[in-house]
Amino acid sequence: MPIPEIESRIIEEFSMFDDWMDKYNYLIELGKTLPVIEEQYKTDQYLITGCQSKVWLHASLKDGRVIFRGDSDAIITKGIVNLLIRVLSDQTPEDIIETKLSFIDHIGLQEHLSPTRSNGLSAMIKQMKLYAMVFKMKAA
Repeated sequence: MPIPEIESRIIEEFSMFDDWMDKYNYLIELGKTLPVIEEQYKTDQYLITGCQSKVWLHASLKDGRVIFRGDSDAIITKGIVNLLIRVLSDQTPEDIIETKLSFIDHIGLQEHLSPTRSNGLSAMIKQMKLYAMVFKMKAA
């Protein structure tokens, strides 16, 4: 499914909630549904720097598409990881690199996060795009 279509679905899901407490609760629920990452990827090598909580992110390339797996030790952050993986996983490196991730502003995520979580969100996005760049360069 194309990134803009996935983003539209997320925007629609978040529009069902009137206040940010409900949206935080939804993020927590999303965190609970994040597929478990293999223990071998919960090491410092896959740890994202810049996050207050621990966030692990693994990427692999399958049939020209990047597959992300992730986890966090903080439940809201785990929900954020789930959103990012939902949008960016199973996409081409080019699409990941070029996307603006407009859903983040549309749902008001960045502005409703604490400064440390907001920095963590930026660090996660940066790492996912870096993985995509590496895969793109390897394919060239």
